[in-house]
Amino acid sequence: MGTTIRSLQPLLKEVFNHLHANPEVGWKEYETTKYIVRLLKNSNCTIRTFNDITGVVVEIGSGKPVVALRADIDALWQEVDGEFKANHSCGHDTHMTIVLGVLFTFLQEGLPNKGTLRFIFQPAEEKGEGALTLVEKGIVDDADFLYGLHLRPIQELKYGQYSPAIRHGASRTIKGVIVGEDAHGARPHLNANAIQVGSEFFQHLNNLYIDPMIPHSVKMTSFHAGGESANIIPGNANFSVDMRAQTNEAMEELMEKIERIARMLSTYHDVKIELEIGTNVAAAVLNEEASQLMKKAIEDTVGAEHLAPIVTTTGGDDFHFYTIKRPSIKATMLAIGCDLEPGLHHPKMSFNHDAIETSVEILVKAVKKTIAEYQG
Repeated sequence: MGTTIRSLQPLLKEVFNHLHANPEVGWKEYETTKYIVRLLKNSNCTIRTFNDITGVVVEIGSGKPVVALRADIDALWQEVDGEFKANHSCGHDTHMTIVLGVLFTFLQEGLPNKGTLRFIFQPAEEKGEGALTLVEKGIVDDADFLYGLHLRPIQELKYGQYSPAIRHGASRTIKGVIVGEDAHGARPHLNANAIQVGSEFFQHLNNLYIDPMIPHSVKMTSFHAGGESANIIPGNANFSVDMRAQTNEAMEELMEKIERIARMLSTYHDVKIELEIGTNVAAAVLNEEASQLMKKAIEDTVGAEHLAPIVTTTGGDDFHFYTIKRPSIKATMLAIGCDLEPGLHHPKMSFNHDAIETSVEILVKAVKKTIAEYQG
């Protein structure tokens, strides 16, 4: 481990402890944004915040190439010990700490060559909206390379293993509404029972098929109809659907089939079925050049014996919207093995914190190699 990174260990521990103890959900990361700005206000860097959203963009250096690092900053809202609260159970507190470690390192050492290093502290990843919003604001319009990172559960990577890319799947949620009329329990011929309509929708989802060689799943995750009066046949209902697919093309095929089911049942039962897309995260589009640079950085830091193959996961991340919307960007995500248990999004998620400094070193080397390669 480099001298600079070793000297930063106490600061990184303090930063992590603060961020972990002060989680905030998407689009409400007000104090997190202020904290990052406060950490850097006396540093030799350019700091940009926004009037209409949370998040921070920090730059050092100038000219080409423009190498960006992205850390997601939001927490989840979940039940922890019987209380619903914001909770960093997806590792975003760690991602911020690592990316800040990279920034602190370059602030101390300086960039080795001409180039711009941009640090994107992005809000609302868990909502699937943050990356798209920053794309719209032009944050990555001139970016040549973009690096992300994510802690991986122990089922994917053990402590000390690192992968140069994460092949995330696409994920999407749908909010559905069945709109009809109530009827008396003695007169079932006078309406379409929303529970029956929902049940048929459920069965059709279970009978939905696309190419079995592409991992995918569709399942109804909530259904609400009726009230306290047991002698009323409900005509209205609300439901939700969770969709997963390993490719963006498979996701669109699933969506088309679900819309067809809704149209068919709507016509058959003479009710209105409305579908609205909620969270929507694209599948990864991998870049070989960026992945190779990250691979070399991993090998130089921990040795080839700790290099893991590309991680394929059914989970999603809005990081991939950057390259889908700006295809010229060469991007990849560092997958970090840290013995994370029991799993991501578990309210009591824990991991080996020793992976933080090693990850900082890998990303520092990836940036240095990227700048050197661009200018070489």
